[in-house]
Amino acid sequence: MISDRQGNALSGATAEAAELFDAAVDAFNIYRGDPIALVDRAIGISPDFTMAHILKAHLLGLATEPEATKAAKKIVAGTKRLKLSDREASHLAALDLLLAGRWTAAAEALDRHNMLYPRDMVALQSGHLMDFYRASSRDLRDRIARVLPKWSPDTPGYSIVLGMYSFGLEEAGDYVRAEDAGRQAVDLQPLDCWAHHAVAHVMEMQGRAEDGIGWMIAREPHWSGDDNFFKVHNWWHRSLCHLDLGQVEEVFALYDGPIRRDRSTVALDMVDASALLWRLHAAGHDVGARWHELAATWDSHADGRTYPFNDWHAAMAYLGAGRRRDVDRILTAYRNGQDENEVADWGRRTAVPLIEGFAAFADGDYERAAERLHGARFIANSFGGSHAQRDVIDWTLTEAALRGGLSGMAEALASERLALKPHSPVNKTFLNRAGTTAPEGRRAA
Repeated sequence: MISDRQGNALSGATAEAAELFDAAVDAFNIYRGDPIALVDRAIGISPDFTMAHILKAHLLGLATEPEATKAAKKIVAGTKRLKLSDREASHLAALDLLLAGRWTAAAEALDRHNMLYPRDMVALQSGHLMDFYRASSRDLRDRIARVLPKWSPDTPGYSIVLGMYSFGLEEAGDYVRAEDAGRQAVDLQPLDCWAHHAVAHVMEMQGRAEDGIGWMIAREPHWSGDDNFFKVHNWWHRSLCHLDLGQVEEVFALYDGPIRRDRSTVALDMVDASALLWRLHAAGHDVGARWHELAATWDSHADGRTYPFNDWHAAMAYLGAGRRRDVDRILTAYRNGQDENEVADWGRRTAVPLIEGFAAFADGDYERAAERLHGARFIANSFGGSHAQRDVIDWTLTEAALRGGLSGMAEALASERLALKPHSPVNKTFLNRAGTTAPEGRRAA
């Protein structure tokens, strides 16, 4: 039987279709090109090519966008009518869980899947992204650690697995090994955007802003091409470095340029745009009418049901644009939702207090903002991206404590931030303000 490049059998594939499938997986691996177009060509040649349909369902299911989720469900239903191997049936079982809003169950299903099929690259990368979306720092690391002994530098795709391991090590706080693995991965495959961004994360978490800018500039030709799905996120990483150094004009130039110039409707890009504008806003900078364009783009995504992390970022844009009705619409959807799945639970337990806290901040009710955000900030292993992405919560909480005159809380939070990033100018400023700006009566209290 025809196999993929890692030796996994491909039911229903011709040699030509298998070659297109491998190219689609490569595009998925390095976030360049159009994997869906490639897999559609493979299906056109071999309509009963099971893994081609499965790969497309993974790509759409991981998009965290309502219409893509609907399309993935349709693909899964159709694929079940094809002849399935045990490996392919295992993929479909995991996809059923994912598309039902049961992210952790889906990720755990792929954990077990890769114990049996350690060189199944589609399952590895999809499971790794599920770990990312549900913020499981342990499984981001250990999913890859479990299979690494079955890979070698001679195995096609080895550098990609090493890049995923780099990001898992970073999210688990093992920064030295994370940077080493990430640099090895990009040496082997310079176009690997995930490995590149793993090293950028290390520098962000260690407060190495100058190093981060240098890393991004030196490798810009490898990650900034027009066909690069991950380019906006990497521009966002560079923006965080400039913001930490107080280089606000550069941040605005990057936002108006490569981050938002093309008005992307991709959820990942819009999340980055919202988070960057909110940080600028929280730092006291006037972002002007930028909120309105971004808020309008969120309208087709923010449904209060598909993925709470996205809806929380949509709420940032709605708050900035003065569209409080849309914020209330999202809150109502999560408070009153009838779904009984993990996504609904994330919405009720975490998205609601986060959005309420950000709304209170926008209203100038800083004490309520601090009260809501202080508990809601502990969302690791719940939902929501990386430590760097979730830092917008602590940034907003610290700023709320400062503005609300909660000097004890402000000083404690600033000290916490400085313990992690002692050279950060932003964190030093937080601590200085905590000691000088609180009203005397509140400081004593």
